[in-house]
Amino acid sequence: KQWYQRRVRALGKTVDNVVISVPMPKEVTGCSMTASVGTYTFDPTSKQLRWDIGKIQPLKVPTMRGTCTIIAGAQSRAAHPTIHVDFKISQLAVSGLKVNRLDMFNESYKPFKGVKYITKAGNFQVRT
Repeated sequence: KQWYQRRVRALGKTVDNVVISVPMPKEVTGCSMTASVGTYTFDPTSKQLRWDIGKIQPLKVPTMRGTCTIIAGAQSRAAHPTIHVDFKISQLAVSGLKVNRLDMFNESYKPFKGVKYITKAGNFQVRT
C-alpha cells in the first residue's frame, strides 16, 4: 500500500477510466464481490468479471474481495487468468517525450501554442 501511494503521488496525475476485466473459467456460474471503489459486473454468458473503478484517488487503494460459485460437481482447478487493465492519464507522456516547437505553414488561423499529452493503456495485461 505504501509503494502504491508513493507512486501515485510521484506521478502527480489522476488515473481516469480504470477498468479491469478478468476472464473466468467456464465452470464459474456467478460471482459475489465487494469493491471498495467502483462497481463490478459478471456476465455469466461470456464468463467475464468487469470492475469499473473510474478515477483512482491517490490515497485510497482500490480493492475487491469476494467469492465465485462453480457448477455443482465440477473440480476446482488452479486458474491463472490474464487480467486486462484499461486506463487513461491526462497531461502525461510516460515516454518522457516533450514537444518544444511545432511549425505550421499555410494555415489561415492562429494555432494555440499548447500541447496536450495523454497516456492510454493500449493492450495492457497482467499475468498471474
